[in-house]
Amino acid sequence: QVQLVESGGGLVQAGGSLRLSCAASGTIFSINAMGWYRQAPGKQRELVATITSGGSTNYVDSVKGRFTISRDNAKNTVYLQMNSLKPEDTAVYSCNAEVVITGWGTRRGYWGQGTQVTVSS
Repeated sequence: QVQLVESGGGLVQAGGSLRLSCAASGTIFSINAMGWYRQAPGKQRELVATITSGGSTNYVDSVKGRFTISRDNAKNTVYLQMNSLKPEDTAVYSCNAEVVITGWGTRRGYWGQGTQVTVSS
């Protein structure tokens, strides 16, 4: 079994910064893509950013230039540095990872439990 545990959420004023972390543990042979998603009250979950095992990144337009996704493969951890936060960034942020769980390449997707980010105006 694999667990993803997020940390780093909280309350911050507009213009401030937060850094989210998501650590994977369990039976892990390797991790392919990792990503951050968010869901605001009354809205659908949206993809915020993704990063491949090789370090290629992708961002939703609304966070480009403000958020940076990175990963430490040795620690099976993905990060989301969020700068210049806006009230519209308020949401529950969840991480996702595609994990190779066997030596012959079986892959499964896993989700963290989510962490609340609240940006006050």
